[in-house]
Amino acid sequence: MLNSILTTDAYGAASLSIGSFLICIFSALVLGLILTLVYRTYARPTKSFAVTLATVPAIVSVIIMMVSGSLGAGVAVAGTFSLVRFRSAAGTAREIGAIFTAMAIGLACGMGYPQFAALFTLILCVAYLIYAKTGFGESKDGDLRKTLRITVPEDLEYGNMFDDLMEQYTTSSKLVKVKTTNLGSMNRLTYDVTLREAGSDKAFIDALRCRNGNLEIAMAASGADASDL
Repeated sequence: MLNSILTTDAYGAASLSIGSFLICIFSALVLGLILTLVYRTYARPTKSFAVTLATVPAIVSVIIMMVSGSLGAGVAVAGTFSLVRFRSAAGTAREIGAIFTAMAIGLACGMGYPQFAALFTLILCVAYLIYAKTGFGESKDGDLRKTLRITVPEDLEYGNMFDDLMEQYTTSSKLVKVKTTNLGSMNRLTYDVTLREAGSDKAFIDALRCRNGNLEIAMAASGADASDL
């Protein structure tokens, strides 16, 4: 178990055979599928993210096997990953953690240690399930914490405009972001709020609409993806 299934030459570069290549690839695919199935038990991924998560270990393992022992190829791959990172939108912390886990599985398989990859997957999946079932990290008012986005006209003095409504419908509120939109004719205010009562969303939004001229208002669970707002 402590030895890689890949052999190395006198220069330290990995020597691939069809058998070891297939073992690494299929191990990465199976472990990626297991990780995805476990991830779906405590999250609701999109179809594209689920497919990506299941195939990332195999992709990473192939890359690692191809660049093993080649410094130039390794630098080129690192540059490619950097371009992909900065050209893609950041996901939630949960999604990023799952992707890093998948990459670690692929790295272990690509280095010729599918047995360590399987052990790592088992440990991480058990940990994920335990944390999800026990509600680890959740606060008591987690369901009441929301991200609120209010669109207001550019000439509206919004400083204290919603203070009384925030006091009436929330236990805490904080303005965290102000952004101009619609060619500067409107401002978009983003608040972190904690509602006083569950189910008061509609009444709160209706009251806000009377203040912002019935412009767009969006509310989502705290920590939700920006596209949800």
